[in-house]
Amino acid sequence: MNSDLHYEELSCTDDNIRLDSFIAAETSFSRSRVAKLIQDGYVFVNDEKANKSYRLSKGDIIGFRIPEDTCIDAKPEDLPLNIVYEDQHIVVINKPQGMVVHPAPGNHTGTLVNALLYYCKDSLSGINGKLRPGIVHRIDKDTSGLLVVAKSDSAHIPLTEMFKKHDFRRTYHAILYGCPKNDIGTVELAIGRSKKDRKKMAFYPLDTPNTKKARTHYRVLERFRDYSYVELQLETGRTHQIRVHMLSLSCPVLADPIYAAGRKTFGLQGQCLHAKTISFAHPITGKNMEFDSPLPDYFQNTLEVLRKL
Repeated sequence: MNSDLHYEELSCTDDNIRLDSFIAAETSFSRSRVAKLIQDGYVFVNDEKANKSYRLSKGDIIGFRIPEDTCIDAKPEDLPLNIVYEDQHIVVINKPQGMVVHPAPGNHTGTLVNALLYYCKDSLSGINGKLRPGIVHRIDKDTSGLLVVAKSDSAHIPLTEMFKKHDFRRTYHAILYGCPKNDIGTVELAIGRSKKDRKKMAFYPLDTPNTKKARTHYRVLERFRDYSYVELQLETGRTHQIRVHMLSLSCPVLADPIYAAGRKTFGLQGQCLHAKTISFAHPITGKNMEFDSPLPDYFQNTLEVLRKL
């Protein structure tokens, strides 16, 4: 198996379930995409290849590797970049709201990777392949703020390990619908695919099968009528973690198109969530690096509107 491919693993909790049906239910993949993965030999049950009609038993471990979409070839594009810091090994970017991090079906151009390929030329780590060169972590399209990108393979590997060990300190600011009951608190809930809508993530009790533990600390900075301005610190980095954890408090992020659809948006084009600070040890020198980005205009303008309500 190609170790460069993205790997995922699931555990079956029931008996007599078809392999393709199980993977489709536990991921966002269509049945046809799952069937193709199985046909091409990317799916394993207890480390053995199996066909799509294989009947799973409780306790079976299903592992699958996701190959890069070779139909998408990221091209350099001369796009504006807000460079916060740069040396020969890393570059820290302040990403604007609305920019996708790396190409994917439906977003072949205009991404951060397209811009980095133009700006950095050949000076990007190749560990994550042609679609995600240098990308160590990402933030959602409509979340703004700080990202660290690896320019060298020697920086990429330790940066990835730091994220796995939660050695990055990341602080976000957000505006929420409603106000958390307490000014300071911690949300510790597992996150996994929603059982009702596979395109969404959902929160579950810890140790729920096929979910990942997640912990978010929050602090209320300002309370408004029906809204609040909060600071959030991540200990883990799960998909949609802040958005789902705030939903668990019945205080979803303002203008979130997935978890707060149908609510007043104040003209925002996406969730009001900003990756404000990041700190970590430099992957080569070990020097402590800390960066802060000011709140963008869309965020500041919304705060001013709320303060006048």
